[in-house]
Amino acid sequence: MLHRYETQGAEIYRQSFATIRREAELSRFNPTEERVVVRMIHAAGMVELAPFVMFSPGMAEAARQALQDGAPVLCDVRMVSEGITRTRLPAANPIICTLQDERIPALARQLGTTRSAAAVELWRPQLQGAVVAIGNAPTALFHLLNMLQEHGCPRPAAIIGCPVGFIGAAESKDALMHDLPVPAMVVRGRLGGSAMTVAAINALASDAE
Repeated sequence: MLHRYETQGAEIYRQSFATIRREAELSRFNPTEERVVVRMIHAAGMVELAPFVMFSPGMAEAARQALQDGAPVLCDVRMVSEGITRTRLPAANPIICTLQDERIPALARQLGTTRSAAAVELWRPQLQGAVVAIGNAPTALFHLLNMLQEHGCPRPAAIIGCPVGFIGAAESKDALMHDLPVPAMVVRGRLGGSAMTVAAINALASDAE
């Protein structure tokens, strides 16, 4: 017996987002934040995600404006950088991931930290006004927070902090929202990951669902 299923991509998206808005508790989010959360729920397949998503005041608007102004997107891993839909970006924004840079292994040894954290050091020339998207490595987020305590360190426009895992993930996101060096959003606790982070960027980049 042949299986019957929805074959139209646009209709699948329409029904998916309608289901999310019907089932998820989204009332505490403003319209810009809601679009971000709906896409993140779609990426995760979890309407239960909504209570874990936290925005600092004005974060979604600041990130959105930065993207419209052509800001680069700085990503901790290629799963994030490769997942961003380029055609949604409003200003052909550069997408930068430095993790594969040949200097990283030696820099990590010099700094006594992970490669993910060391890769953040190479963001300095592009950091001012950028949108940061961290979807994998808590050490990258911790290292960025330490950098931003330095006098004269360039400051991004906004940080999406969604590292995932059991060691340091929840703590790094708590630290981000406690320090709040710039507008930020997180998925609290152990939840997170590249797919959610990509979904957030894609939602901020364009209103189109």
